[in-house]
Amino acid sequence: MNRVIVNAAQGDARISRHIYGHFSEHLGRCIYGGFWEGEDSPIPNVRGIRKDVVAALKKIKIPNLRWPGGCFADEYHWQDGIGPRSERPKMINTHWGGVTEDNSFGTHEFLDLCEQLETEPYICGNVGSGTVQELSQWVEYCNFDGVSPMADLRRKNGRDKPWDVKFWGIGNESWGCGGDMTPEFYADNYRRYAVYVRKYGNNAPYKIACGPNDSNYNWTKVLMEKTRGKHGPLMDGLSLHYYTVPGEWARKGSALEFGEAEWLITMQKAYVMDELVRKHGAIMDEYDPLRKVALIIDEWGTWFDVEPGTNPGFLYQQNSLRDALVAGIHFNIFNNYAERVGMANIAQTINVLQSVILTEGRKMVLTPTYHVFDMYQVHHDALRLPVHVESETCPLGFDSIPLVTASASEDENRRIHVSLTNIDPKNERQLCLELRGVSCKILSGKIVTSENMTDHNTFDNSEKVTMKDFSGASSDGNGRIKVTLPPKSVVTLELA
Repeated sequence: MNRVIVNAAQGDARISRHIYGHFSEHLGRCIYGGFWEGEDSPIPNVRGIRKDVVAALKKIKIPNLRWPGGCFADEYHWQDGIGPRSERPKMINTHWGGVTEDNSFGTHEFLDLCEQLETEPYICGNVGSGTVQELSQWVEYCNFDGVSPMADLRRKNGRDKPWDVKFWGIGNESWGCGGDMTPEFYADNYRRYAVYVRKYGNNAPYKIACGPNDSNYNWTKVLMEKTRGKHGPLMDGLSLHYYTVPGEWARKGSALEFGEAEWLITMQKAYVMDELVRKHGAIMDEYDPLRKVALIIDEWGTWFDVEPGTNPGFLYQQNSLRDALVAGIHFNIFNNYAERVGMANIAQTINVLQSVILTEGRKMVLTPTYHVFDMYQVHHDALRLPVHVESETCPLGFDSIPLVTASASEDENRRIHVSLTNIDPKNERQLCLELRGVSCKILSGKIVTSENMTDHNTFDNSEKVTMKDFSGASSDGNGRIKVTLPPKSVVTLELA
């Protein structure tokens, strides 16, 4: 029997809604053919941005959107993407397929998209090939309300009031595609660039430094040590990138053709996120015991081989029930470390890697991952409740992995939500849920699951994997709740 204990009277941290953020890069069909169709497209749009995509993302209340990259960010020069589209210079997207980027989707289009989505923009600046002046002027262009060269240029391009962009990334993957820097060299560059990401009016920028790639703990140590000022840390967030890759980078495995072994290895790789957050967080605690600097996991998700017949540089992959379980595992981890994790961004929103939406011309389909985002809305800005999980395990190689994960929160209406995953691909798992400090009754439940591990949604069958009502929980009359978790499922219970 598995057991989950929720200490309902000990909530001590807020689960930031920004943990449920998204990432959209100029990569494949994420922007072009995903968000952006252009005003002349027969596909219904508002100023070139697809209506159906906006409606779907508003439904799950995405809190932020990171752009323009990714690796693309450090070769992107923002002034190429403003002004009349017919006059914008073209460039080659050297990272992703070698295709021509015509810059028709730039700063104004992105910030229009964010306003339509009612979400916070998160702009990643160019440190790899850009200058301090270029980044400084971008902030001024977006945020200054007075008279200045950049504010006047913004008005000339049709936008009077500033957008007041809060979240600014100072480079991307500077240890790799963003400049192949050492942590010491990047830390010095971060200090220099960050000085010129200035506050305008009452809008103090939230500065996010490029953090480590998976288990590069030395990068975190150096950044935390070298970016301290007289009055504390010089950054608000430190990023972390980790992808769930079941195979090797050269042969990652298929998104749809896999068996139980590949399923379990994928779950094992997803669980690594817990270790990374815990260990990087411990290093951060040494230099930032008050936890003023948030850990920002602004690239996470599954990464498989591209779908056969598609451009290998476009990173297009299908999205199955397996991806939904990976999402549930990650959200439970992020929720449980809410005191340190301030934001996370799945890679990527549309048509790339673990996307929540797929499009093909006029057609649009919501993936299983989308429905997990929908289910976990209840945790946005809720009070994190500590959980203790006693789980059965599954042997895997020289190790074993837990079959059950959990997280819990209490919302402003005093309703408690407990989210659970069962990764067992074949067997249901019985679970005893105990809530300490309160007595509760079951109000409702939701579940994402399907008959087969490889089940997924297509343009012809868009409802194969969706969120449905769950009735597999019952009170035993002694303050405990018995839950029967179906195999390969993500469940959320609402209690009052």
